[in-house]
Amino acid sequence: MKRLLNTLYVLTEKSYLSKQGETVCIHVGGVEKVRVPVHTLESILCLGNTSVSSPLIAFCGEKGIGLAFYSDQGRFYGRVEGPVRGNVLLRTKQYSAAHTEQALLLAKNFIATKIANKRNVLLRSARDSNNQEANNKLKGAAKEIAFLSTQLKSAKCHNQVRGIEGIIANRYFAVFDYMIKVNKKDFTFKKRSKRPPMDKVNALLSFLYMLLANDMRSALEGVGLDPAVGFLHAVRPGRPSLALDLMEELRAPLCDRIALALINLKQVQAKGFEQTPTSVRMTEETRKTIITVWQKRKKETIIHPFLEEKMPIGLIPHIQAQLLARHLRGDLDCYPPFLWK
Repeated sequence: MKRLLNTLYVLTEKSYLSKQGETVCIHVGGVEKVRVPVHTLESILCLGNTSVSSPLIAFCGEKGIGLAFYSDQGRFYGRVEGPVRGNVLLRTKQYSAAHTEQALLLAKNFIATKIANKRNVLLRSARDSNNQEANNKLKGAAKEIAFLSTQLKSAKCHNQVRGIEGIIANRYFAVFDYMIKVNKKDFTFKKRSKRPPMDKVNALLSFLYMLLANDMRSALEGVGLDPAVGFLHAVRPGRPSLALDLMEELRAPLCDRIALALINLKQVQAKGFEQTPTSVRMTEETRKTIITVWQKRKKETIIHPFLEEKMPIGLIPHIQAQLLARHLRGDLDCYPPFLWK
């Protein structure tokens, strides 16, 4: 069983992390703020200007604790890890599958489920909307997405799959603003902007996607898969391609819905964002709010569509990683994606 609250998020600027016995000690401005027992941790996420001592880096490597660094906007900088863990035979099968027809089938599977989950988010928002125009726009986009998804079956290569996904993503985000019901003046969504996020909604989405990517990467490492070698996203230095593959099916029902809830329930406010010359960034308090909501959401339970068992949402990345590993080993004929209902 994986602990759900097993990640230490370091949000305060100019924090200094060090090793003190069997604990991670955090200082800010030379003053000790907190100590966290190492046995409770699986990963540490440092956002913004954070320093880490060499002994702590060595300690995390020895204990198998992932140490990741991000900008204050959630842009991934790098990750420090110890010796590679996992079954070498499983990774051999993963690398082999990445160069066969199996990779294309997995890519189609990831995107087909992503599309279905996006469509469910649109239809759910339409049902909950009291605005007739929003209702029509969301239903229309859901219908168009369903039609476009039928083209996946005939896709002959990865570029065609990515092209279909791109068209559908544009159609989905074209109506995203209709799912925002309050504070429309402060939280207006025009288009998806990633690096860097150009408005408050994009800043929320990028940060939540970063949290999901970290959880997915840790889950893949936990079952012995290599997060860098995927089947949909191209392999690039520093990119966790397989983590990005698997999180596709969870982006809309988990991250997008949390972002919308944060806005619609007024859990985040315009004052929690700062405009810079090149982007929009969140304040430390806003990031704390998002992480609190994120961890609370991970504790909620759901019925897994393939296993038909109740489990915390926070376990989904670990279960999907295990199912993919079983498929690659040959124990499952196909990978069962997470279709959110």
